[in-house]
Amino acid sequence: MAAKNFDLIVIGAGPGGYVAAIRASQLGMNVAIIERENLGGICLNWGCIPTKAMLRSSEVFHLMHRAKEFGLTVEKVGYDLDAVVKRSRNVAGQLSGGIGHLMKKNKVTVFMGEATIPAKGKVSVKTDKGTEDLTAKNIVLATGARARELPGLEADGDLVWTYRHALTPKRMPKKLLVIGSGAIGIEFASFFNTLGADTTVVEVLDRVLPVEDAEISAFAKKQFTKQGMKIMEKAMVKQLDRGKGTVTAHIEVGGKIEKMEFDTVISAVGIVGNVEGLGLEKLGVKIDRTHVVTDEYCRTGVDGLYAIGDIAGAPWLAHKASHEGVMVADLIAGKHAHPVKPESIAGCTYCHPQVASVGYTEAKAKELGYDVKVGRFPFIGNGKAIALGEPEGLIKTIFDAKTGELLGAHMVGAEVTELIQGYVIGRQLETTEEDLMNTVFPHPTLSEMMHESVLDAYDRVIHM
Repeated sequence: MAAKNFDLIVIGAGPGGYVAAIRASQLGMNVAIIERENLGGICLNWGCIPTKAMLRSSEVFHLMHRAKEFGLTVEKVGYDLDAVVKRSRNVAGQLSGGIGHLMKKNKVTVFMGEATIPAKGKVSVKTDKGTEDLTAKNIVLATGARARELPGLEADGDLVWTYRHALTPKRMPKKLLVIGSGAIGIEFASFFNTLGADTTVVEVLDRVLPVEDAEISAFAKKQFTKQGMKIMEKAMVKQLDRGKGTVTAHIEVGGKIEKMEFDTVISAVGIVGNVEGLGLEKLGVKIDRTHVVTDEYCRTGVDGLYAIGDIAGAPWLAHKASHEGVMVADLIAGKHAHPVKPESIAGCTYCHPQVASVGYTEAKAKELGYDVKVGRFPFIGNGKAIALGEPEGLIKTIFDAKTGELLGAHMVGAEVTELIQGYVIGRQLETTEEDLMNTVFPHPTLSEMMHESVLDAYDRVIHM
């Protein structure tokens, strides 16, 4: 049987992959996309979306307990974990089905199966019906990543979970250990802690949420501790002894081993790229620590082969992958493509309180040699935050003292994952402090704190 020919083949239908396919189709290309599991990839099915659905349930549960503060009466507050999970899976299913509709609408040919690249410009897909041979001048790798598992700490789905097990829990943990305090770990810690689990978070580095600005990390830790979480920093889980219904964790802190017993462990120690079985080594693709090495335009060094999203390295964010998908499609079509700037991509963590940031931390800006001006504004000084009953939070902005360039913005508090985009746009437009100070922010809104933080950096703050 003759091979089917396409202008572009995309391997992986996560956010980067399906966006690349849609954009390429818009540009007039004949496109095929290959997915071995679910359209929408990890993000829609096992990551960004279902976790946010579960976190929303825990947020409402938390607010129900605070009903009296708002003059309301709620009796017999409780939850049905199975129903919470079912809602989360339904949300994921609805969106995954929507990707199938988008593929049809944009005339993208979908192959469900396992892909390999036997030679440059050739793709072989193993499907339920047999093997399909495809060819294309351009191929985009968007195979994503999976949870990293450390020796001795491997998940078993019973006592030790990865994010997948945590998204479909068979039971509610009573005493929970979360290994790793990045976005995935701290979001699950926040979810289960809010629903009543006695939660301990172990972080090998010197602070929780280690990629965030140190001041924001410290603020968040204080809130987590207030909520009952136990936070162990500069600590390492060396061993897990699994018994009947219990796990004894050997945790090294300050050179000493502490033994602590839990009924559930969630391992959230990072991710590894899905690079195996594709035939990349034979093609001459360079791989560094499970991630494909690319240039700023996502080119692998092999003619016509690109890598986008998690497989191409940090930051491991769906919106970064999607933007890369558009950029690569434009590049292939001969359009003027803009490379992605990692330092201008926002990071969002949907714990309680939320955390969001873009650009350089204060420490990084100083390390790079900038003379900085730093502004801060607390939620307690904002009318909308007080009216919402969310007075705990902080917005921090960092500017180049010489040019007024916005170097970074860092937030912790209610709805900051929505607010951060204002600063993202500011960085994209190369906004200065003068532009931000002269912008009129609506009242009463949380966004007014963004204005006040800028004003504070230049000793012009009004409401503090």
